Amino acid sequence: MPASITLLNLSCHAPDGAPLFSDLNLSFGPERTGIVGRNGTGKTTLLRLIAGELRPSSGSIQASGALGVMRQDVQASADTLADLFDAKAALAILDRAERGLAEPDELAGADWDLPARIDAALLRCGLLLEPHARLAALSGGQRTRAALAALIFAEPDILLLDEPTNNLDRDGRRAVLDFISGWRGGAVIVSHDRELLDAVDAIVELTTLGATRYGGNYRAYRARKTTELEGAHNDLAAAERARAEVRRRAQQAVERKARRDSNGQKGRARGDQPKILMDAARGRAEASGGSNARLREARAGMAEGALADARARIEVLQPLRMDMLSTGIPLGRTALRLDSVTGGYAIDRPVIRDLSLTLTGPERVAITGPNGSGKSTLLALVAGQLEPWSGAIDRPVPLAFLDQDVSLLAHDLSLRENFLHLNPEADENQCRAALARFRFRAEDAQQRVGSLSGGERLRAGLACTLGRPVPPALLVLDEPTNHLDLDGIEALETALCAFDGALLVVSHDERFLDGLALGRRVELDGIPG
Repeated sequence: MPASITLLNLSCHAPDGAPLFSDLNLSFGPERTGIVGRNGTGKTTLLRLIAGELRPSSGSIQASGALGVMRQDVQASADTLADLFDAKAALAILDRAERGLAEPDELAGADWDLPARIDAALLRCGLLLEPHARLAALSGGQRTRAALAALIFAEPDILLLDEPTNNLDRDGRRAVLDFISGWRGGAVIVSHDRELLDAVDAIVELTTLGATRYGGNYRAYRARKTTELEGAHNDLAAAERARAEVRRRAQQAVERKARRDSNGQKGRARGDQPKILMDAARGRAEASGGSNARLREARAGMAEGALADARARIEVLQPLRMDMLSTGIPLGRTALRLDSVTGGYAIDRPVIRDLSLTLTGPERVAITGPNGSGKSTLLALVAGQLEPWSGAIDRPVPLAFLDQDVSLLAHDLSLRENFLHLNPEADENQCRAALARFRFRAEDAQQRVGSLSGGERLRAGLACTLGRPVPPALLVLDEPTNHLDLDGIEALETALCAFDGALLVVSHDERFLDGLALGRRVELDGIPG
């Protein structure tokens, strides 16, 4: 019997009691399924429920076959590679056997091929490491690849992967993509990596309205979503027309009743009919009028309900938008110049060495290279967070730097307070207008930054920098898509394409970089000095 996972009427609530999803009915079989949705819709929670790490509020989960789980925080689940492979005890027996210290019963049950199988799994993921290597000493990309190797080693029937390409460089992402492309078992993958999602067989989207399954990969899903959005706009237009028609007929009915009442009062005054007949006619009219009024109210309620449903569907389907103001930087203006810059953290080990770079006008440049090559260090030098050991850095235009943690924002302050702190020249109206352009409206501005999701925090950072009355002419971004959902990534792409200043960006997301209309790329080789 093929391995499968079945969710029956599954519901789950957040710690604060807010519903994440209700009455989900889904099944996963021997295919690769991508889980997508906006941040906060419960994607990671769904994986943890399937893995048995959390209990649902109601409903049930039925799973057959072995599950292999890879979490976002690999280091939290193990200390060494041997722990990750659940092989520490077995390897310890082999170590004692090599030193002649093993007991006879240990030798009888020893797994002599274990080191070779671990090495083969690691090599398949591009790693040459010893089993005793500590995970804390590895880069984020190496830890992710090690976790994939452990899954290969365990040979599960169905994989549960949570953002497997986060923090990976180009080679690491390629290793994950090759692994998923060649996987013939089942897989449930939470990801915002569009290249990876193009390798799956189906997409399940979580929204505030529930879960919807789409056959095919991400490109097929986007095509369907575009069609759905067009249909939703048509439904909204029809609902608005229907409401207007209900209101028009209600107004006509009110006007007809007013005319009848007026004519009846005039006839009563003239004494055209006996009073008893006129009273009876008035009673029938009032009864009929009351019935018609209730019918009009019901129709109006139905029209308003249909309109609200149409607007809610638009809200779910409509991509996010972030509106940018002009920086006004002229074409020939130098935005940034580095002359023979060397720098780093340890004086005897430069990370950046003798680097020269110039950005002119609204130029767009990507800094690329493997993990450890110094990309983030270079951006810290550009932003002035690190001083160069030698060489010079000229920053002739205002710049804004958003690192991976958006650390320019104070977590204990509200979004409004952060904006006014970072932009003291702005008044309250300018603050509210700027935040609204980045989809933080009304009470959203009072949220504490510490309560925001990673994607919301990046959007807040953009609002507090690019939302200024005069935006900075140079924007420096370090892995801006790491914590964004798919809608957020596409909104950021659109916003950056509309940004008319200079852009210096570090990202391993090739699909994202391709969408930015880059002028050039600067490759760092990572060779230590």
